[in-house]
Amino acid sequence: MSNQSNSFSTLLSDETISNIAQLNLSIIQKHHIRLLAHCLEIFKEISKNETPTFTEDELLRNWCVKQSQKFNDKNFNELFYEQMSSAATKLKNFSATIGKNLKELDIDDLILLVKQNSDN
Repeated sequence: MSNQSNSFSTLLSDETISNIAQLNLSIIQKHHIRLLAHCLEIFKEISKNETPTFTEDELLRNWCVKQSQKFNDKNFNELFYEQMSSAATKLKNFSATIGKNLKELDIDDLILLVKQNSDN
């Protein structure tokens, strides 16, 4: 896919999506894993071209603004940023808990996170 909006829709491979679908988890848990996996890939992509002059939060906010411009809806932009920021916080906290860098998280880690949240 040549443009950026399409490239973000395909960050998860068909194999990853299929592997998640095969898990012995509820539909909601599988959906949660897919959402977290997609967010994680976005965070990795955003930070790929990281410059020392921007914080991670600024990079995420700028990315959300750029993505939401196609909807021309300021309320959507704010909600989108809040949700992405919430996912980033959840993944950062979890990665710190298990002693990994956020960029090192994988599907097995996300499964563990979702299972832990379901047990609480």
